[in-house]
Amino acid sequence: MNEDIIDASEFDFQYQVLEYSYQSPVLVYFWAKWCSPCKLLTPILEKLAIEAEGDFRLAKINVDENSNLSVRMGVHSIPHVKGIKNGQAVGEFVGVQPETQIREFIKNIIPNPADLWIEKGDHFYQIDDFNEAATAYQQALEVQPNNPRALLELAKCFIRQNKYKPTLEILQNFPPSKEYVSAEIIIPLVKAISYQGYDFEETDDIEEAAYRNGLHLIQKGNYFAALDGFLDILRQDKNFHQGQLKQIILGALEVLGNENPETRNYRQELASILF
Repeated sequence: MNEDIIDASEFDFQYQVLEYSYQSPVLVYFWAKWCSPCKLLTPILEKLAIEAEGDFRLAKINVDENSNLSVRMGVHSIPHVKGIKNGQAVGEFVGVQPETQIREFIKNIIPNPADLWIEKGDHFYQIDDFNEAATAYQQALEVQPNNPRALLELAKCFIRQNKYKPTLEILQNFPPSKEYVSAEIIIPLVKAISYQGYDFEETDDIEEAAYRNGLHLIQKGNYFAALDGFLDILRQDKNFHQGQLKQIILGALEVLGNENPETRNYRQELASILF
């Protein structure tokens, strides 16, 4: 039998499943020889385990031989499959499922190699080390090209580094995903701060001067001072620049991220002004 497919029991379950799951996910398969649906599911699971080449372990538990373990794991009917990761159950299904659904189940418990790079990038982004963050997100994209999360966070890094052309290339060609909305929200900000059609200083209009100064402050990385100025403008004119300023503020808040404790305060202040 393939080394990634094992017969486990209540005697070695702790070592072969729970402890092993800290280094690689384990699919625990509860079955029995007399179970007709198991005869359909077993070859599918074994085939997928072989295809995975070590991405997960398939641990088969014969319920007739391990009744105490089956009860302890909450198995009341078979076939029953549980996904175990870091010693904890992270998902399960009962009965025979189509192969496509089983593949999706497995995909959800196997760690994405890009996720570790994204996690590293998030750490550096939160401490304002945008060079290191960008490098980590780019590594994630090497592992998984077009990863939406990595693309979005890399675009944010480029904004913080005043690299507007590659930012727009990412945002305007963004793949369909849950991150797509965030990418769209950021575009007006990038277009505004990259626009070179006016001088930041030269205007007699007080509100226009404040607006341009705010864009200049964002270019320098002083987002909160810029947002304070922008909100003051909206208090005087809620539709300043035909509503463009509101879009710029939302883009700036998206770049700051909801992890920033000040973001929620500014969102609430914006809502109180507009509504």
